[in-house]
Amino acid sequence: MLHVVATPIGNLADLSPRALDALKSADVIACEDTRRTWGLLSAFNIPRPEMISYRQGNEEHAGDAVIRALQAGRTVALCSDGGYPGISDPGYRLIRRAAKENVAFDIIPGASAVDIALLSSGLSTSSYTFKGFPPRKPGALRRFFEEEKTLPHTLICFESPFRIAPSLKAALEVLGDREAAVCIELTKAHERVARGFLSELIPHFDGKPVKGEVAFVIAGANPKFARDAEEPDDDESE
Repeated sequence: MLHVVATPIGNLADLSPRALDALKSADVIACEDTRRTWGLLSAFNIPRPEMISYRQGNEEHAGDAVIRALQAGRTVALCSDGGYPGISDPGYRLIRRAAKENVAFDIIPGASAVDIALLSSGLSTSSYTFKGFPPRKPGALRRFFEEEKTLPHTLICFESPFRIAPSLKAALEVLGDREAAVCIELTKAHERVARGFLSELIPHFDGKPVKGEVAFVIAGANPKFARDAEEPDDDESE
């Protein structure tokens, strides 16, 4: 059995009893960074099992090792440094491979920066789009937001702490001045959520890189979340 285990994104108390049992019972743990995962295991007094470094760049080779372990009847737990393995993470390739090869696996729920950022933003939760990390190059970054320009879904992205301002500026240029939120170090001691219109948020991050992990949330194409949106005239509203 392959257990896909969501691990805490900051607060260790968010590790569920079910996830704890999966990590304790695993013969092998496939993880993004063996040192960070060993730190998590140590915090819960879990003896160190065999560990496979499964990260971006070695997915094929490490995936072969995981499949061999599973085929040998061993229990494997897959985890990332925090949150769900497979969400903006190369773990999805192993999950896809397990599904294609009829290898049994289950998903053990836990903390997710995507859901926590969405709820922390105060924006609409009726539908949303998560798009991982935006591209760095200006042209690609504009096209990234242009794909969302007319869509009603709340947009959620991860971002480098050094790239917050360029992404917010590109979003403002393409999407207009919409409500948004920048979520920093979610569930950790120094958690901070900045909310406001894009034009209000940019000065807080322009030339001021922050420390820690960042997610930002932008309202979808709905006039009630946009500044200076044109109000329909009486004839149009009837």
